[in-house]
Amino acid sequence: MGKRIITQRRGRGTFTYKSHSHRSKGKISNRQHDDAEKNGFINGKVIDLIHCSQHSAPLAVVKYADKEVIMPAVSGIKVNDVISSGSKAELRDGNVLPLKDIPEGTDVCNIEISIGKPAFCRSAGTFAKIIGKVNNKVLIKLPSKKEMMVDQNCRAVIGMVSGGGKKEKPFVKAGNRHHLMRAKGKLYPKTSGVAMNAVDHPFGSGRGRHVGKTKIPSRYAPPGRNIGLIRARRTGRNR
Repeated sequence: MGKRIITQRRGRGTFTYKSHSHRSKGKISNRQHDDAEKNGFINGKVIDLIHCSQHSAPLAVVKYADKEVIMPAVSGIKVNDVISSGSKAELRDGNVLPLKDIPEGTDVCNIEISIGKPAFCRSAGTFAKIIGKVNNKVLIKLPSKKEMMVDQNCRAVIGMVSGGGKKEKPFVKAGNRHHLMRAKGKLYPKTSGVAMNAVDHPFGSGRGRHVGKTKIPSRYAPPGRNIGLIRARRTGRNR
């Protein structure tokens, strides 16, 4: 009888495959979207720049009059800088504005998918570009070149997330990558399926490193066969 493959063990959700959230310095968020922001703006002060092993970019701790929030540090920001949040805020790096008040062609990051829930462009060196406005929606172009419509009242931070070029520096030693992956709670190293025995993986065994069958399982295949692309209509780059 075969063993559970990594895909199945991940779904079970044991400690090995859980995110080590207890190491996080805090949750990325924006200030509550209230009348003060809708009709004007509120100033906050950057009181600290912190490193968090769960995030690739440095985090900025911003203190407003009523609360403190943690947000990705924008390139060029420093401690004691003043950040404005609201519809009347100045169009300057680090400020938080609704998408409807940001002109087309502006680089933005830490974009909300719904009001109060930042979701896009939060990792180091990333930014999106506003390319159009249609009715009550704003069209943005993500780093993946994908275009997406977002509600015009969702907020975003002006500028690019700091830490760009982080991936350009080589690890040099395997131990450096080991420690990085361990800090983030990632499974490392990863063993290829064709390098395993038949008991460990459907692609295992055989003569030479070849799969010997299609990588695309049927939609109705049993869980042990659900690896790779499930019932894919097409594969490869869409040209």
